[in-house]
Amino acid sequence: MNYLGSDAITLSRDVEVVAIPAGDTLKLLKGTEVAITQALGGTYTLMVPTYGGLFRLSDKDADAIGKEARAEAEASQAPLSAEDLEKEVWQRLKTCYDPEIPVNIVDLGLIYNMEISPLAEGNRVDVKMTLTAQGCGMGGSIAADAMGKLLAIPGVKEADVQVVWEPAWTPEKISPEGRTLLGMN
Repeated sequence: MNYLGSDAITLSRDVEVVAIPAGDTLKLLKGTEVAITQALGGTYTLMVPTYGGLFRLSDKDADAIGKEARAEAEASQAPLSAEDLEKEVWQRLKTCYDPEIPVNIVDLGLIYNMEISPLAEGNRVDVKMTLTAQGCGMGGSIAADAMGKLLAIPGVKEADVQVVWEPAWTPEKISPEGRTLLGMN
């Protein structure tokens, strides 16, 4: 029986997904019916009734749901100036989303600190971020997504994204843009 109506998509191959909000990785099998509930920042949130919930699918597996993998904008391989590098870091962080909330982690106010340090060759980016709830199992997945996007920036040779809990996140940390997207204005 199809619980997803006309929005149902049948997986064309087996894929690895991350359970939301637990953060556990598992395999969805070819032929499983899914529906996309969110498609932001190069990941997809899928509703999968036969597996009992929501799951995050990476962009690299977009073909399994009939989508084309989103090509990252080709950045210049030339080293970025310090000012341009900082702008690019913030832009990349704005492509990271909590799979349950349609607002990026920067506008949600989850990024507490970002530092760029020069290395002998290239740069290191250190980020301290939090989550909207301490019990969220997606913290590791969101941090790994952010770290991967930072390491894709030309000239960034090292990146570290740490999830911290002090100070505690509150809705007041959401940017005006985030508030608008969430209908909080």
